[in-house]
Amino acid sequence: MANTAQSRKRARQAEKHRQGNASYRSMFRTFIKKVIAAVEAGDKKEAQTAYKSAVAMIDKTANKGLIHKNKAARQKSRLNARVRAM
Repeated sequence: MANTAQSRKRARQAEKHRQGNASYRSMFRTFIKKVIAAVEAGDKKEAQTAYKSAVAMIDKTANKGLIHKNKAARQKSRLNARVRAM
């Protein structure tokens, strides 16, 4: 349990950041799932638009430090390979 005023404030801030990060991580996964769903449905146009928005989201989460830049590159590469293989 936090005892000092400083540690109580840090605990409050940490909780805020944790919730925000959880929200971004969830959105990140949802955008990826939309691309995969469009690819599996065979809708090339929808897959391309979903991929474009997913790339923006992936870059945003990497810039915030939520995921590593190499993971972001890997995700984009694999999604792009799926879209192009259609």
